[in-house]
Amino acid sequence: MNGREKITNVMNRSNVGASAYWKGNPHKAALKNYLDHFSVESEEELSLMMGDDLRWRYAESSYKHPAGKPIFDSHLGKEKKSHGQPGVFAECESLDEVEAFPWPDVKFLDFGDYRKTARQAFDDGLAFLGGFWCPYFHIVADFFGMENYFIKMYETPEIVEAVTNHVLDFYCSANELLFAYMGDMIDMFFFGNDFGTQLDLFISPAKFSEFVLPGIKRLTNVARTYNIRTMLHSCGSIVKALPMIIDAGVDAVHPIQAKAAGMEAKRLAREFGKELIFMGGVDTQELLPFGTPVQVSEEVHRLRDIFGPDFIVSPSHEALLANVSPENLLAMSRAAKKNGE
Repeated sequence: MNGREKITNVMNRSNVGASAYWKGNPHKAALKNYLDHFSVESEEELSLMMGDDLRWRYAESSYKHPAGKPIFDSHLGKEKKSHGQPGVFAECESLDEVEAFPWPDVKFLDFGDYRKTARQAFDDGLAFLGGFWCPYFHIVADFFGMENYFIKMYETPEIVEAVTNHVLDFYCSANELLFAYMGDMIDMFFFGNDFGTQLDLFISPAKFSEFVLPGIKRLTNVARTYNIRTMLHSCGSIVKALPMIIDAGVDAVHPIQAKAAGMEAKRLAREFGKELIFMGGVDTQELLPFGTPVQVSEEVHRLRDIFGPDFIVSPSHEALLANVSPENLLAMSRAAKKNGE
């Protein structure tokens, strides 16, 4: 059974043996350490060595503006130095100003290189998780500045809604074009926003329902039109939002930030395991950087026992940092794959 078949079985809740596995997406410095340590030449080669069952690539690089402009220029070319930095709509009080902004155009999309990336994953026997990353929550926050964004949800909600809809209009249209172009080459639509802090959601469940949830529904509906399942990424404590996320049509959630409040594996499996497939959970805050290979292996087995075979073992954040040793990466991989063949 290759990785693509295993991921399909996990999503169909028909997996047997070991859970599926993804090592994550190492940070540049971490990747160099791993390539040197294992004497491999590329992330793709490392992925196969570690026994990954999937490969993830987002499609934002398919936007090729002739002048090199980004998809969303929330600071009009100025460097963003903090999440709270005011964006172009920080003082906006007019819908006309929102409409006049130069929003991105899907005519600048070119998916040729992206299709080649997906084809390589298939040739390697891996499931391909893709689509546009669609971090609309963060993009809208950048347009206002994060504190302004949250305040304007109360003071000028119509402005927030208008900006949010413009961002989502692009991502929905772009994904529609991508999914139509790719055919069956995308196994799962994987998109992400960080909705939680270490302790709670950034905003109240009521405001999440009003300003964030409609975007999840719009994006999952696009994927559903093309019979593509959806995995949502969000770091932090999002347990209060999970019932809404389920109702929005999300099939799987990543990455289970293990140390965040309310995100304990036993609780998630007990309360949401029948509705959601989970990927992640191997702690990147303490265990992977500072634990031993034996401790890493024990935690992988604990998570597998809790979630059962319909689970994707992976770090609790996809971007492994350089403080995660090659030895612990290997221990996670071996434990995930044990008895899985």
